[in-house]
Amino acid sequence: MADLTFMPLNGSGHGRLKQGLRDPLLWVVALLLTLIWWLPHSQALFGALFPGQERPVYLQEPFDELLWRHMWLVLVSSTISTLVGIGCGIAVTRQSGRAFAPMVQTLVAAGQTFPPIAVLALAVPTLGFGELPALMALALYGLLPVLQATLAGLAAVPQGAIESARAMGMRASQVLWQVETPLALPVWITGVRTSVIINIGTAAIASTVGAKTLGSPIIVGLSGFNTAYVLQGAVLVGLLAVAADIAFERLARRVAWPA
Repeated sequence: MADLTFMPLNGSGHGRLKQGLRDPLLWVVALLLTLIWWLPHSQALFGALFPGQERPVYLQEPFDELLWRHMWLVLVSSTISTLVGIGCGIAVTRQSGRAFAPMVQTLVAAGQTFPPIAVLALAVPTLGFGELPALMALALYGLLPVLQATLAGLAAVPQGAIESARAMGMRASQVLWQVETPLALPVWITGVRTSVIINIGTAAIASTVGAKTLGSPIIVGLSGFNTAYVLQGAVLVGLLAVAADIAFERLARRVAWPA
């Protein structure tokens, strides 16, 4: 019979385990998921904190469904903002598009000046209630940070690197994708990070036009003077934003060029 023995964790494995347990992203995500599960069962706590509320726990929709729909809304709108913002930024930095740079920046900045709630109000008569007007408003609102980061990243690429690539016989497209894009990528990620964080918070107001998000408890709580609902929704939105911020900060470190 084989001798079955358990080998102790070696030093490197134990170190990785300890490092993982100290990971702030792990704890934030764990706390978020724990609250998603626990909040529907938190009647005793919120009843004690807000004794004047007949229904201190938001139970109209499951919190896990609100979380995933909130994340889906942010993911789609941020993807649109990223693709359009980077595409416009690249286009206006090429020789053929530089004349359009002031106009593009003005239009995108104008979109940022409109409050998202105003964009939603204007979009609802045309697109109806639900997620579609919310996607449009969020994509428009998250566009400016991506465009600004794209322009800043491309402007920071050393001219010597571009000239060297051209001297090696690279075409314009090869210079863009093999030289400019890798060097500008850390700055681009910073812009996308800002856009995503903005959209996570702004997506909460999408519930005013019928989209189901983590803002639903906040909107219902505000309309019904139920502070408990507002607190529950705000804590979840805040934790989601913190988790996204930590994840992007970690991604930025991975792609950053050594000094």
